Amino acid sequence: MNRPETIAALLKSQSTLALATVGEDGAARVTPLFYLADDDLHVYWFSSAASAHSKSLRRNPAAALTVYCPAESWKEIRGVQMRGAAAAVSDRARRRVIAEAYAERFRLGRVLRAGMARSSLYSFEPAWVRYMDNSRGFGYRFEMKL
Repeated sequence: MNRPETIAALLKSQSTLALATVGEDGAARVTPLFYLADDDLHVYWFSSAASAHSKSLRRNPAAALTVYCPAESWKEIRGVQMRGAAAAVSDRARRRVIAEAYAERFRLGRVLRAGMARSSLYSFEPAWVRYMDNSRGFGYRFEMKL
């Protein structure tokens, strides 16, 4: 498995990311969100346009996120850190495809689908990625610029 495939596999194996944005006051904010990822390492989530992180992204699309596997010991730590830009998806056809996959993956019922319909879909495009996997040795990692 090559490096992008390794990262995509990890992203697809998990369900929750931690999204970091910068607020209007310059303070960092971190928000946990359900997400989907594709083979090109783009990450998608739904969120209210009124949320603090959505407002921050409208002002400044720069963002960072991390996804990691649950671990009980340091030898099990495995995850991805990414930096890039995020923005709302305006293409209706793309939104429909992603919304259907998102609802299916998270088995969303009618009430949550209705909430999702009122939310904005965001897309994150990474510019830099770091993959870490202590099962391959303490501090094992590689980085990629995209």
